[in-house]
Amino acid sequence: MTAQTTLIITRDVEARYRGFLTSIMLEVAPGVYVSPQMSAGVRGRTWAVVSDWWSTLQRGSLVMMWRDKSAAANLRIETLGEPAMEIIDADGVLLLKRK
Repeated sequence: MTAQTTLIITRDVEARYRGFLTSIMLEVAPGVYVSPQMSAGVRGRTWAVVSDWWSTLQRGSLVMMWRDKSAAANLRIETLGEPAMEIIDADGVLLLKRK
């Protein structure tokens, strides 16, 4: 699989997330990180690190999005914290469903 643009948005998280994410991504706005070409392996490792931190710290929220042709609307969304959601394709109308 080729590298995909990946977006991570953080809200009300500890400073360690910013330090880690800015080492591998561009911070284009406060709490908004983008990587124009992140491989699936790097994306998986990145999510594993922030997921591990979040499971211990339980503060704030994170959203990671990237293009995925097997997902509804070709967009995969992973979330930590509130609100947990997924994209639903309802006959061509895209909806966000809280988990």
